[in-house]
Amino acid sequence: MSLPDHIVIRLAVAIGVGLLIGIERERSKGSGPSREVAGVRTFSLIALTGAVSILLGDVPTFICFALLVGLLVVSGYRRSRNRDPGLTSEVAQLITFLLGAFAIREPQLAAALGVVVAILLAARATLHTWVRDVLTDEEIRDGLLLAAAALVILPLTPTQAVDPWGVIKPRQLWTLAVTVMAINALGYIALRALGPKTGLALAGLFSGFVSSTATIGAMGARAKAQPGLRGGAVAGAAVSSVATVIQLAVVVGVVSVPLLRELALPLLAAGLMAAIYAGVFMIRSARDGGEPHTQPGRPFDPKTALIFVAVVGVALTISTLLTRWLGSNGLLIANAVGGFGDAHAPAISAATLAAQGSVDMRLAAFAVLAGFSTNAISKIVVASFVGDRGYALQLVPGILLSVAAAWTGMFAFGLSAT
Repeated sequence: MSLPDHIVIRLAVAIGVGLLIGIERERSKGSGPSREVAGVRTFSLIALTGAVSILLGDVPTFICFALLVGLLVVSGYRRSRNRDPGLTSEVAQLITFLLGAFAIREPQLAAALGVVVAILLAARATLHTWVRDVLTDEEIRDGLLLAAAALVILPLTPTQAVDPWGVIKPRQLWTLAVTVMAINALGYIALRALGPKTGLALAGLFSGFVSSTATIGAMGARAKAQPGLRGGAVAGAAVSSVATVIQLAVVVGVVSVPLLRELALPLLAAGLMAAIYAGVFMIRSARDGGEPHTQPGRPFDPKTALIFVAVVGVALTISTLLTRWLGSNGLLIANAVGGFGDAHAPAISAATLAAQGSVDMRLAAFAVLAGFSTNAISKIVVASFVGDRGYALQLVPGILLSVAAAWTGMFAFGLSAT
């Protein structure tokens, strides 16, 4: 009787997972009488055993096979515990059995998990060195704090607004707090891994796609805590505005390609100006005479995240009250007010109205730039309150130049079109 093709493929995945993990264990088992008991053949057979136990069809059979494998693992550990008290190989054998069984149900996921297990086993020396000699107690505590904020507190925060105007939503604001802490941690990791000359700039670019304003706050806190890194922090904060421009182009283009054409020159001018300004500070930081003080410290300060969230909450409340007071007096006012909180949401609304034909493309383009400009004001406020004076004085001109370039491109496009 021939097996169905899908069963053959899943058995092959199970054997492949066993081979992959077994190859890594074979290289680590040593040689001679003191070698480990399990190698490439043993792990392959363990994975195949797990797969066959599932194919036989019932839970009791699988449990019996699992108990037999467990007894063999315990027997092997009793033999080797005097020379190697660790449990890595024994746990790897149990995981290999489970992955072999899992391959019959979910072969793609089982294969991916097998690769992850093999990587973790192969990275033993690197991981041990990193945990023991690189990470500090303070870094571990802050990492656990970030994990608790994201995985424990965030899911428990209510999604409904708690104020009369429906603005202050704890889940939304706490998400911002987690974002700020994560961005600061990302900058810290980049700083430790790449050094101050390039680490902060790269962290700023990638973090800017999450929140440029949050990135500016996080970089300001870094510059305030370590003044010697101010140049790199300014570069990272400035280049985060490039990410803002790229996101604006993407969200506008998805909703309305004609509006993106209208905004092409303004956004290109704003992005280039932000990139040039960031490049100047990257070069200046790279030319500094000595390597700044970069001893391990705290990846982030929770107070910085709370200050940022408070600023955003106040800005959102003021924006809502102004909108209710002024009423619906046009797209420009609405986008300008909304831009204080976020540049992308007003841009999406303007692009939607333009795509529906409710507003003129030119007016919609002006509305997008209005939100972009007021968002720049929020960035300036955050840079001034979170960072030190030197950081704000160096960063603010770059923000203003980017906005000026956008409006110059807008008017230049209008003149050329006429």
